[in-house]
Amino acid sequence: MVEGPHFRIDTVDCADDHAGWSRPERSVATQIVLVRRGRFRLDSEGRELVADPTTGYLHAPGVEERFAHPAGGDVCTSITLVGDALLAGLPEPRSPEVRVDARLELAHRLLLRALPFRATGAAGAAAPGPDSLADSLAETVVGLLGLALRDRPDERPGPGRGELARRAREAVVADEPGSDDLVGLARSLETSPSHLSRTFRHHVGMTVSRYRNRVRVSRALSRIEEGETDLAALALGLGFSDQAHFGRVMRAELGATPGRVRELLGEHPPPRSGRAPRPEAGVAAVGGAGRALHDAAQLALDRQQVVAELLAE
Repeated sequence: MVEGPHFRIDTVDCADDHAGWSRPERSVATQIVLVRRGRFRLDSEGRELVADPTTGYLHAPGVEERFAHPAGGDVCTSITLVGDALLAGLPEPRSPEVRVDARLELAHRLLLRALPFRATGAAGAAAPGPDSLADSLAETVVGLLGLALRDRPDERPGPGRGELARRAREAVVADEPGSDDLVGLARSLETSPSHLSRTFRHHVGMTVSRYRNRVRVSRALSRIEEGETDLAALALGLGFSDQAHFGRVMRAELGATPGRVRELLGEHPPPRSGRAPRPEAGVAAVGGAGRALHDAAQLALDRQQVVAELLAE
């Protein structure tokens, strides 16, 4: 997608559907991988994790890894670091697992939406210079890394097996029968609700109900990015009691309303009012094409600003 002197950003579209483990392979550089769609399993030198939009991973060069795709293909963003300049001053990674909260996921998606405009400009507009673009993106990559590394999994012995928490996460993400409430989930995993609750909180960093809402917000971001505009129908389809409930959860997780997220992730800026807006100087002269270009540029700037705000929190 884009490359700078200290990093490269790629989209990885994996159509593999093998349920078993792949042959071991060694990483060649420091990478952080964030999942946009789907899920898969990773074995990093004997430590297993499930990567999905709520959990990414980071590895150093020379780490032996295996992958399995029991749920089908996936789409990820891979950020490869060239050297260690961008890691200087950041927390030392303690495990490959990266907890992706809703803010980090939205920042990730907005960054990808802004990249085409930032990298190429648009017809009739001057694209940013390569040095300016690389420097701006390097700052964004540092912010993404800082947000990803600030909340690392607890390495202390937990009240239960990490495997139980992993199975519970997979059940919630896969919408398995009984996964929509704690008692049903515990019954399906053949454990008690209290033990599952304590184990899940320790290994995942939040309650089961909070994680379920986190998964719903991730699905909402994906659906809105794909073009969904009916927020009431989206709320009910995701399992919220109503649109107001959906709005409360989105604000709690993101600090933004569903309507604001729809504006940012949509293809076009929303209408400003019922009347046609007054054209800015220079825009009216080039007609509809100029207006479309101006609006696209403004939307790209809005996305960049929100990414900066999310990474600064």
